[in-house]
Amino acid sequence: MGKAIIVGIAVVLVIYAFFDAIATPRQQVKILPKPVWLVVIVLVPVLGALAWIFAGTKRLRPGPGRRPLPPRGPDDDPDYLRGI
Repeated sequence: MGKAIIVGIAVVLVIYAFFDAIATPRQQVKILPKPVWLVVIVLVPVLGALAWIFAGTKRLRPGPGRRPLPPRGPDDDPDYLRGI
């Protein structure tokens, strides 16, 4: 039973990495070209998938500065209240 769980986790990891590599824009891919990453993920399943997740992409992080304001509810919008 324990081996089945480990194999299941490995399969899910490889499938996730493969589809994440397909969906990632070329501008965000690091180190290797995108088709090479796909081959590495398939041929070296667990290590290739982990390499893709940790080193294969430029993860976008929010920059410093003000965060946008959350959306306002209709009861806080003066234009909406005027129309009632």
